[in-house]
Amino acid sequence: MIDLTIHEKGLKKAIERAKERNVIIPTFKQMKDPDRYTPDKIKERLKNTGLWDVDPVNLFRITWKNEPKKQGGLFGKTNYVEIPREVTGVNARIVAIVGKWFPTGAHKVGASFGCLAPRLVTGQFDPTAQKAVWPSTGNYCRGGAYNAQLLGCESIAILPEGMSPERFEWLKTVAGEVIGTPGTESNVKEIYDKVWELRKTRDNIMIFNQFEEFGNHLWHYEVTGNAMYDVLQEVCGEKDRYFGVVITSGSGGTLASGDFLKKKYPLSKIAVGEALQCPTLLWNGFGAHRLEGIGDKHVPWIHNVKNTDMVIDVDDADSMAMIRLFNEDSGHEYLRKNGVSEEFIESLPLIGISGAANILMAIKMAKYYELGKNDVIMTVLTDSMEMYGSRVKEMADETGPYTEMMASVDHNRHVLGVGIDAMEELSYYARKRVHNLKYYTWIEQQGRTSEELNAQWYDYDEYWGSIQGMADAIDERIDEFNRLTGLLV
Repeated sequence: MIDLTIHEKGLKKAIERAKERNVIIPTFKQMKDPDRYTPDKIKERLKNTGLWDVDPVNLFRITWKNEPKKQGGLFGKTNYVEIPREVTGVNARIVAIVGKWFPTGAHKVGASFGCLAPRLVTGQFDPTAQKAVWPSTGNYCRGGAYNAQLLGCESIAILPEGMSPERFEWLKTVAGEVIGTPGTESNVKEIYDKVWELRKTRDNIMIFNQFEEFGNHLWHYEVTGNAMYDVLQEVCGEKDRYFGVVITSGSGGTLASGDFLKKKYPLSKIAVGEALQCPTLLWNGFGAHRLEGIGDKHVPWIHNVKNTDMVIDVDDADSMAMIRLFNEDSGHEYLRKNGVSEEFIESLPLIGISGAANILMAIKMAKYYELGKNDVIMTVLTDSMEMYGSRVKEMADETGPYTEMMASVDHNRHVLGVGIDAMEELSYYARKRVHNLKYYTWIEQQGRTSEELNAQWYDYDEYWGSIQGMADAIDERIDEFNRLTGLLV
């Protein structure tokens, strides 16, 4: 599943590079509980380091528990916000953990680390000779290119050419090569086609494909799952009940946090989201949409479909209206007049486009199950508005200045007005239908086997349990790698 076979030649090169660049690799244990387990010498270095600085010490900021500051922060509790009922219109409590305070401003830097670290500390990836290839619909290739830059190795970022200009401008500062593929968020096959082209035409590359790398699944199971659990322990009173988690599909990695929470709360639910304009999971459909970072027209290999309870489709017009409401002065004034606290209004830049979709999913789940004031739904704000300012400007250019009347319409129609349409509670065979869609991408196109596809379903506990139990073994390899570099002495 996650190969930990040692490649001595590559390991020697990786250790030499780590020594040259003063790179110490954090463990899963340290990412889950950084304040307790991060070495004091690392904390001292972090006190003088910016959150986005290209400095190897920032590997230790691959955690949900960074202090929410751009310079010199250490660690605290998991960063989260609770979306007020004045905004959602539902009684259920909706709580979202915040990705803004990761290096690069998005939690995908963690997913990319989960894919890179096992290959690095085993010598399977040689940062002195190989280029790291990061296929993505947005934030993952940003995180991968950033991690590669910390190691001093070259990287190739692949993402659809229709993604926001901010993403491309930022990538140019860290990636050796940036390749734009045809289409937008829903054009994942074009990304895969480019990967196959590189495999055939380039030497000394290694592909880190988030859609099939189980390091992505494991990182979210261990790190994101534990972060959510910590928040639930903090926010839930005696009468509160954790009901479930809602997460847009993307690579399928973040959904693993729901697997973790189901171990803690066996009756809880996992809902996967997608754009209504590309209803692959819901109706085996296709199309294009504006929810940046959510790749469609396929089911990610690492999505544990058998453990998924519901599909919720979100109209991208609702997400974009919410983003405009949250990022225009007139929208803020409208929210104030409707009882939304200044504290929450100040937190609105933490919510990116996919974060808005996740909040809308939570509202739909709350309405579908008629949840009450003591029910808690968890979700994720994958990134913030830092990469989407151009999208707000585009809407302003299209419709003119934003007024309080427009804000009222957007809130009432696109937030309070969302219903329980375009969603499905998955039966056993409905889950199997979604799972079987993996065949057309992964076996017919990407070289996986039908035997492994069947193992994901029929050997469920052994297959997924073996992956989810690998963190300690990887941590042992990381500790040994750090010992061999001698940098923690």
